[in-house]
Amino acid sequence: MLYLHDVWVNWFEGEENGYNVCHFHEWRKDDSVELLDQVPLIKIDSTLFHYIENDLMELPGQLLNDVFQKSYLRKNHERIQLDYCFVVTDGTGILAVDTIGYNIPIRKSRLIPRQEQLVYDMVSDQAPTPYKFQQSDKLHASKEYHILSPSPVFMSGLTRKERQLKQLLFMALDQLYSTKNVAEIRYWYTDWDPAKYKEIQHMNFEEAWKGLYEEIQYGWSKRHVDFCENLIKGQPFFEKLWELEQETRVN
Repeated sequence: MLYLHDVWVNWFEGEENGYNVCHFHEWRKDDSVELLDQVPLIKIDSTLFHYIENDLMELPGQLLNDVFQKSYLRKNHERIQLDYCFVVTDGTGILAVDTIGYNIPIRKSRLIPRQEQLVYDMVSDQAPTPYKFQQSDKLHASKEYHILSPSPVFMSGLTRKERQLKQLLFMALDQLYSTKNVAEIRYWYTDWDPAKYKEIQHMNFEEAWKGLYEEIQYGWSKRHVDFCENLIKGQPFFEKLWELEQETRVN
């Protein structure tokens, strides 16, 4: 088995979508970065890699057996053994995973560029290790996205801050949907697109909400930022998330 040493990881916990597992250039000064003293490196096929990267489903049992207690975290001059921690690659993407003792990829991280290059060099002449497991049929099932787990299509090309704010906007829109208040949804759709005022006034709730959601889900602009800021006003939880995102700093 191949091993990497002195690997810096920035864990993103509970992320089912790979676009939220940030690459090194989007790591922030207040992120909690850890150092893995040793971690197994496994080359797998692209189907399994994307399954691990973009889901929180059960990992192959043989993969977990292969890496069991072979990783160590270095912390305060201590060497702490981890049950199921490993780095996987399909030769293109690279991902560090720590299940924190479970059988699903709870924590995920990218690597720093120097170590990514080392991974490419180490696996260049390696064949993928085949893994079979009971959920293998789910590898080929198309993942269902929704407003609280947006498709990568709607996040493509955005920065970490833009992705976070867009997800905040979607959370606020989802809450707006739950109210079923036709006057309120008409108000906000008009705020988004004043030119449609007369048309919007004749829409029922579902028509107005669908129209607003379909128009707002593509791209990210100052118009989106202003709309999001207006929509969350007076909602402490959303306002706190907004403030945290405004205060963040990138390395």
